[in-house]
Amino acid sequence: MSWKKVKLKQILKQYRIEHLVQDNVDYKQVTISKYDGVTFRGTKMGREIGRKRQFQIDLKKFPNTLMFVRQGVQDGSIGIAPIEVDGCIATENMPMFSIEGINLEYLKFILKSPYFYDELNKIQTTGSAQKSIHEREILEIEIPFPDIEEQEDIVHQLSRGKNNLLEISIELNHQLTLIKKLRQQLLQDAVQGKLVDQNLNDEPASELLKKIKAEKQKLIAEKKLKKEKVLASIKPKEIPYEIPENWMWCRLGDLSLFSAAGSSFKCEEVPVSNGEWGVIKVSAVSWDVFLEEKNKVYSKTQPDDISAKINIGDFLISRANTSELVGKSVVVKNISKNLLLSDKTIRFRFSDFVSTDYINLCNNFTKHARGYYALMGTGSSPSMKNITREHMRNLLIPLPPLAEQNRIVQKLDELMQYCNDLETSIKQSETQNEKLLQQVLREALRKEPVEA
Repeated sequence: MSWKKVKLKQILKQYRIEHLVQDNVDYKQVTISKYDGVTFRGTKMGREIGRKRQFQIDLKKFPNTLMFVRQGVQDGSIGIAPIEVDGCIATENMPMFSIEGINLEYLKFILKSPYFYDELNKIQTTGSAQKSIHEREILEIEIPFPDIEEQEDIVHQLSRGKNNLLEISIELNHQLTLIKKLRQQLLQDAVQGKLVDQNLNDEPASELLKKIKAEKQKLIAEKKLKKEKVLASIKPKEIPYEIPENWMWCRLGDLSLFSAAGSSFKCEEVPVSNGEWGVIKVSAVSWDVFLEEKNKVYSKTQPDDISAKINIGDFLISRANTSELVGKSVVVKNISKNLLLSDKTIRFRFSDFVSTDYINLCNNFTKHARGYYALMGTGSSPSMKNITREHMRNLLIPLPPLAEQNRIVQKLDELMQYCNDLETSIKQSETQNEKLLQQVLREALRKEPVEA
């Protein structure tokens, strides 16, 4: 069986059915994306359509129609029109071509192959804001063109290989889902006293609470702390699950010595550099680790008041964010910049009788904490919810003995690292799987063509 190369213009015949949009007529529209190819977008009244000169898709006359976006074809915005877009209109930036004399599935493989994108990337784009490729350039691309029987054989072999690789991909995604569930279960076991062994010699949590209360009263008497609002006692209906006998349910405010917020600083929307002073954004405390690069410049020199300066060991919570992220916290492990709290972040300082890392995992990862903050959040838009400092102080915390808090944190660190390593390995396998699929496509098109 012989191979040759043909230019796309030999198998793609452009057609242009011009249509002038009428104001009082409903029109079906089409969209083309790198993920879904050509799809039905919806309908719109003609008066709402800006460009009146449009072109119509005709799948009755041209049942195999290829389309692409001039500004997006290099990113994969190309595909074959499905039956539901018949009669849709599109602008001239979405040219239409009748596919002739080639196996349709073989052409689909070509269009998704590394070979085709290599050829596309050789074409010089035009335009400054949006890079564009005109169809006249694309039609000059040469593609491998075996006879129809071999095209069908290649499609069969590629489909079989692709299906096998797809099954592997599905299994890898399943494994990632299992790891996610494993993480959630480990975290839940941690705060229910099921992750590490109980030690009857540990000082019970009830004694820790007494010591913290005495410590706060002493600091208040010495006028080093202000007296805070008394927290309500915990009602049985508030308790979400059972905990070991030497643990205690308490509120976050029972464990903190004090809390403070930053201010609303007037800043430049650029990050700090060269010793400047900045204010953290909410995104600095949204993703479980402190991201000091998420900041904006406040002052070129040290401000007069630096009471809101962030230090190593600080426990910070966001009071404004999406319903999913509001109330997320971090413990500052490292900081190299001069940064201040914003008015949307609260700093809590805890007694040494509790582990800040343990409080952080209770606040960030337990179902009852995330559900509590989502419920307490106010605001009409899910993209921005607000909670108060009192909401934070009232969060329920399952408190173990201090020694067990430390054992839980240490064990979780080990297990989470194990999960991270597993996840990395699976993602590497996913990448390799994708590369293998691309290699299959390359191999199928590697044969040397003969002269036509």
